[in-house]
Amino acid sequence: MNRRALLATAGLLLMPLSAHAQSRDVSVTIYNADLALVEDARSLDLKSGRQTLEFKDVSAQIRPETVSLSAPGVTILEQNFDYDLLTPDKLMEKAVGQQIKIVRTNPGDGKETTEVATVLAANQGVVLKIGDRIEVLRDDGVPTRVIFDKVPETLRARPTLSVSVDAASAGARQAKLSYLTSGLSWKADYVALFDEAKGALDLQGWITLSNQSGTPFENARTQLVAGDVNQLNQANVYRPNRRGTPGVISAGTESGTGERVADYYVYPLPERTTIAANQNKQVGFLSAQGVAAKKVYEIREGGFASQGEPEKASVAIQFSNARLAGLGSQLPAGTMRIYMRDANGDPKFVGENAIGHTPGGSELSIKTGDAFDVSSQATLVAETKVSRTRSRYEMRYLLRNARNEPVTIELRQGGLWRDGEVKAESLKSRRIDARTLGWSVPVPANGETTLTFTVETGW
Repeated sequence: MNRRALLATAGLLLMPLSAHAQSRDVSVTIYNADLALVEDARSLDLKSGRQTLEFKDVSAQIRPETVSLSAPGVTILEQNFDYDLLTPDKLMEKAVGQQIKIVRTNPGDGKETTEVATVLAANQGVVLKIGDRIEVLRDDGVPTRVIFDKVPETLRARPTLSVSVDAASAGARQAKLSYLTSGLSWKADYVALFDEAKGALDLQGWITLSNQSGTPFENARTQLVAGDVNQLNQANVYRPNRRGTPGVISAGTESGTGERVADYYVYPLPERTTIAANQNKQVGFLSAQGVAAKKVYEIREGGFASQGEPEKASVAIQFSNARLAGLGSQLPAGTMRIYMRDANGDPKFVGENAIGHTPGGSELSIKTGDAFDVSSQATLVAETKVSRTRSRYEMRYLLRNARNEPVTIELRQGGLWRDGEVKAESLKSRRIDARTLGWSVPVPANGETTLTFTVETGW
């Protein structure tokens, strides 16, 4: 019998820790940044005066400094969070220097022999003093049990928050315990089935809840908050990229349809749910059919330079989450996976990419991969210094299409300053943002198109 099995047997002999019978109503609000707000309403029967209340089944990753307890006529005096959990190994460690009983069973005749032992150490094994001899508790095939007199007060069967309070009067009353905790998180995942011929996609959204807090939350009202909540100096916390929103080429201005708190969107789950410890749970939150969409080929350049080799165009699916496009919903940050049907009508995965928190009415571009037979090659024809702070660039792009149908390539040219201007161009451009120009360049089947332009920019 190995040590772990032996100690587990010892655990069966222990009397359970006392627990107060309390009716509970649990609400969990989960944020993006490994953070959750737990609101635990319980009915308590209090005595008058000073007393200690024990709240069991709180999160093992509770942030004790955020605890708030509210109840009529109750004042909080002190609080302690006990997270040294009762395990056979911990029980043996706490018994160092104390006496325990070792019960061995003779496999031949079934007779039990009980000896009193002093625990000398419990580091990488248990060292005992039995009478005048020193013995190591070992796996020798002899059935063995360990009996402890009591459970140390510092060990808890479950994470426990103990609060010393002063009650103005005795009687039953409702109390609400609130606290922040790590270990609870959520993320959004999207599955999009794109029909290129119809120019539409069907979109499903899934929420994945993850509970690594060490504590289950049973029959809980659950809300999810989409947004970047600022936290100070918290280790291992997601820090959003402030420089842009992945997947979004144009931010929208439509008000969302969901609930809001402050500047965040709140997604309440439609039914109470149990979030078990060490569990991932998926819940659907979005379903839309026939959203207007199109496939595009994209070339993005950040500056003005020649390329020695052709560059493959990116393949992207573009759509809007505006109401008129058939969606009309803000989208929390997550991963979007794109599928298309093959010749047999079976959906096949064609790529995935991340999106950021996206307001309603935005234009999205989800890159699925690189084109096999659509490419671009840039040539810097001339660079002229106009003044000390301004330069003129003459560019030529050779865009090739080896497909048997015509395509349109969306070319994005960055590297302009705010006062940059187009001096000449073979195809009309549009301003994407302060630093970027855009061209929609048609390229014939099995053919090529040359785009030329001259820009002047500086600071």
